[in-house]
Amino acid sequence: MSAPSVRELLAGAVAEIAAAGVDTPQLDAEVLLAHVLDWPRARLLTESDRAIDGARADVFSRAVARRAAREPVAYITGTRYFRRIALHVNADVLIPRPETELLVAVGLGLPPGTRVLDVGTGSGAVALALADERPDLRVTGSDVSEAALAVAAANGRRLGLKVDWLHADLLDGVPAVFEAVLSNPPYVAAGDRECLAPEIVDYEPALALFADDDGLAVIAALLDQLALRPRTRVVALEVGAGQAPRVGELMRAAGFDSVRSEPDLAGIDRVVVGERRT
Repeated sequence: MSAPSVRELLAGAVAEIAAAGVDTPQLDAEVLLAHVLDWPRARLLTESDRAIDGARADVFSRAVARRAAREPVAYITGTRYFRRIALHVNADVLIPRPETELLVAVGLGLPPGTRVLDVGTGSGAVALALADERPDLRVTGSDVSEAALAVAAANGRRLGLKVDWLHADLLDGVPAVFEAVLSNPPYVAAGDRECLAPEIVDYEPALALFADDDGLAVIAALLDQLALRPRTRVVALEVGAGQAPRVGELMRAAGFDSVRSEPDLAGIDRVVVGERRT
């Protein structure tokens, strides 16, 4: 039997992934095949008649089966692009989302030399993006998960970016030296679990997703700690849909007298920013 062509492999993969209920079967199939072949995606179109040897076709078939089981593409390829950097990711860390870039945007507006703490750094996305784009900032990433910190630290070494890493549960044991705190904390209410896509609930780390009390327990705990740290002049938190007003109230109660919300591309108030002006 002749070796299958790129076109044939893609057609079969698209059908298998679509049958699993995935919304983007063509895109996912192309990304996976380009990854297996180590090609740019555009080459799949220009060389669609190219025959692919059996070994690589088998690797692709296994990748497609994983996607059909609803495993996220980023975990299959091991890579997620975030702003200007390529991050290695695995099931120990959340997959960075475009809306989290709003946290980076807040960090980019900080004064030179600001000490910044990325709480719950995961893959290191926010911390490393800041180190990449604002090397004058003094950036630290922290996480309660040692496995996540290992991923972040490996990303930092591979990218050659200067970030310090701390193993900590929120601010417990963290020096009170940071002028700015940024965080994408767990903010999904435990009761909303059944509303999430299988890619999220079945594969991404629950520790980084879920919080009690309508999803605000971790946020409230972090702001309670920041209330006792007047040196922190800026805080920015990613939040869930509809949570921004309540998070704004919690920030004001913690001593941040100027509070604003930043919307994502869907118009949802996604990041709440608090500043101490007095």
